[in-house]
Amino acid sequence: MPRGDKSAYTDKQKRKAEHIEESYESRGVSEDEAERRAWATVNKESGGGNKSGSGRGRPDTHVSSEKGGRKGGAAAAARSKEDRSASAKKAAASRSKEERSASAKKAAATRKRNREQAA
Repeated sequence: MPRGDKSAYTDKQKRKAEHIEESYESRGVSEDEAERRAWATVNKESGGGNKSGSGRGRPDTHVSSEKGGRKGGAAAAARSKEDRSASAKKAAASRSKEERSASAKKAAATRKRNREQAA
């Protein structure tokens, strides 16, 4: 089987790669790079092509997908409280009055709910 031949992959793996590729492209990654990353992700999660047939597949690990959620908050966690606060104040100043009031109502409701749960 020549390199790049996707015949050994199941339809599910092909759909997954297509979905991942579209996601990368929507974030500005080039087509070729998006395709390369998508197939690398599929290979990492499923161990390569799984031919169909009873007992021939292996369960997917989803290790690559789960890593993204854990990495997300690292940048904010590395900043100081003062930096985060200044950033929040700057963002609040740029919002309209209607947006601020909606945010304030939502924050007040959240605080109230948290107090009720704590009691």
